[in-house]
Amino acid sequence: MEAFEVNFDGLVGPTHNYGGLSFGNLSSSKHALSFSNPKEAAKQGLAKMKWLGDLGIRQGILPPHERPDIATLKKLGFSGNDMQILQSAQQQAPAILMACFTASSMWTANAATVSPSADTADHKVHFTPANLYGNFHRSIEAEGTSKILRTIFHDEDYFVHHAPLPGGSIFSDEGAANHTRFSQGHHNPGIEFFVYGRFLEAPPNRLPQKFPSRQTLEASTAISRLHRLNPEKVVFAQQNPDAIDAGVFHNDVISVGNQNIFFFHSSAFVETPHVIREIQQKFHPEEMELIEVMEAQIPIADAVQSYLFNSQLLTLPDRTTILVSPIECQENPVVKKYMDQLITGNSTIKTVHYFDLRQSMKNGGGPACLRLRVVLTEKELQKCHPGVLLNQHLYERLTLWVEKHYRDRLHPDDLADPLLLEEIRRALDDLTQILQLGSIYTFQQEKK
Repeated sequence: MEAFEVNFDGLVGPTHNYGGLSFGNLSSSKHALSFSNPKEAAKQGLAKMKWLGDLGIRQGILPPHERPDIATLKKLGFSGNDMQILQSAQQQAPAILMACFTASSMWTANAATVSPSADTADHKVHFTPANLYGNFHRSIEAEGTSKILRTIFHDEDYFVHHAPLPGGSIFSDEGAANHTRFSQGHHNPGIEFFVYGRFLEAPPNRLPQKFPSRQTLEASTAISRLHRLNPEKVVFAQQNPDAIDAGVFHNDVISVGNQNIFFFHSSAFVETPHVIREIQQKFHPEEMELIEVMEAQIPIADAVQSYLFNSQLLTLPDRTTILVSPIECQENPVVKKYMDQLITGNSTIKTVHYFDLRQSMKNGGGPACLRLRVVLTEKELQKCHPGVLLNQHLYERLTLWVEKHYRDRLHPDDLADPLLLEEIRRALDDLTQILQLGSIYTFQQEKK
């Protein structure tokens, strides 16, 4: 049965701002407390979705989470009406207020880990929302992500939804940003590749010294069990701790795979040659196309600055393979030289498209961060909520919606503006009607 990789991109929310909340994400820290442009950010994301949709890539949309997260602020002791809560938080705990306003759910590569029905023992699509334990501002997303995924993929005959892994650092899970699937065609059983940064009782020389490692081996193995994957078709690999200290906070900043192609940096993993051999042995050595980038070709610093490996590696309906890369790759002379050589060489990749996603990039998220890959058969796709599947009409409606509701200038100091709260809620209320999702936000339910 034919299957497709559907990219469910995060729609950038109206609270997109640069809070600098993600320690270890160099770009996020660099642009902390500067002005953002939510309108431009949302339009850049929509433009990427539309462009890929026009090429024949199936595109879905995951709506932004409700922000500000008043419920979390109440749990932290702030009281009064909503505006009093926001004003008190701004005065007493501005960093917490920024965390409860962040639009970070836009990076849906962290939303969940997804295993297609071709890989699971019960032949259903399995979802485990990420607990995102490593950062407070992202850890509050898990409940909202679960609700959104259950709303979109609602048919229990086809989809299985697991709860986020239990809290605590042992099971810290960052979702699909540390998960890749290799297969000969999306419809065939594949190899699921889990990457972690630390494990219980790891010796000091196997851990980063500067920045935290966010994914654990224990979380990855738990997801593999929950998804009922064949152990002979699963590979676990540890991130290189030196790479984490260089700014590689997720595996999708240092490698990307699609079907039988793996594009990766030689410094991505602990014992990279061993990792590659295991993937080849479980896949089929002669069927893998390995594109290894050496440090002498592109230093890790350039890979992180350009987000080369956060490109989307895609197979089009005509079977050609393309890379969708940040425009920063084109502007980095070391990376651009390598890319020119790649597409004119023996690689299957013959086309690179450079996309302007600067609003997201300044906060540390490139093209691949903005999408959650969900492999679906045609029947499974028909069982999804149709209101979130992108077409020309929906694209035009969402573009007009952004133009109507979004600000073109936002600073963290603006977050307690009473007008902003009203603008956000009007925008999200309209959005749920456009996407036909019902009252998924708390403020909508409270009005009833």
